[in-house]
Amino acid sequence: MQSAQTSLSVLKQKSEPDQNYEFNRLYRNFFNPDFYMRAYQSLQSKQGNHSPGVDNQTIDGFSQKTIQTLITQLKAECYHPKPNRRKHIPKKRNKTQTRPLGIPCFNDKVVQEIIREILEVIYEPFFCETSHGFRPNHSCQTALYQIKTKCCATTWVVEGDIAKFFDTIDHDMLLTLLAKKINDGRFLGLIERFLKAGYFEFHVMHNSLSGTPQGSGVSPILANIYLHELDKYCAELSKQYTQGKARKRNPQYQTLFAKRRWALKNNKKEKA
Repeated sequence: MQSAQTSLSVLKQKSEPDQNYEFNRLYRNFFNPDFYMRAYQSLQSKQGNHSPGVDNQTIDGFSQKTIQTLITQLKAECYHPKPNRRKHIPKKRNKTQTRPLGIPCFNDKVVQEIIREILEVIYEPFFCETSHGFRPNHSCQTALYQIKTKCCATTWVVEGDIAKFFDTIDHDMLLTLLAKKINDGRFLGLIERFLKAGYFEFHVMHNSLSGTPQGSGVSPILANIYLHELDKYCAELSKQYTQGKARKRNPQYQTLFAKRRWALKNNKKEKA
């Protein structure tokens, strides 16, 4: 069985040259133990992974036996993610307000990390260059640099904020978007089970009718896939309002500029 890195490289090579390439048989990657070891190594250094989920298990209980159990369940298609444990944490800008944070069980985090890596190599090559959130080698700094270097002649901008975006993502729409590139019912079904896993809050079980849980490892990449459609729409909208190659000059300024040039040509420096 080939390594996880090799499998991901093959997927990337197929995605980069052809944005319309349709992927299938992605689900079989969950039968490769190397993917689980790779996911574990990626998660082990993060402090939040020592927080227990609803099963009270942490990273400390993860082992080769756990990996084989997960593979067996996924092969039999009887693996079902557990609900997240939800807690509310203060917002960075306003400590009086809170935002919900979902804490998945660690086994679910491992499976989510595998999903994230697969989706990332498939979708990263064709995300818009103007998209900077939750992406490798992208940050607020890269966004500011792009504004500085490519938006010098911009005359107006549109600022927007989607209220409770992660909580309002439509599951059916998201799965429809994923199905455009992924022709693997088992893989999409696994993602759907994560979306609908629900959460425990104040000892009460809540179903997830929409949204991707904050704190989930796959939420950022799923959000970017969803927002990619908005990026494409805005790019087309920008083309409609972008005309010519340079800003239109002010006619009053042009008149004064011509008069000044005439005055300099006739050696009338004071008038110029």
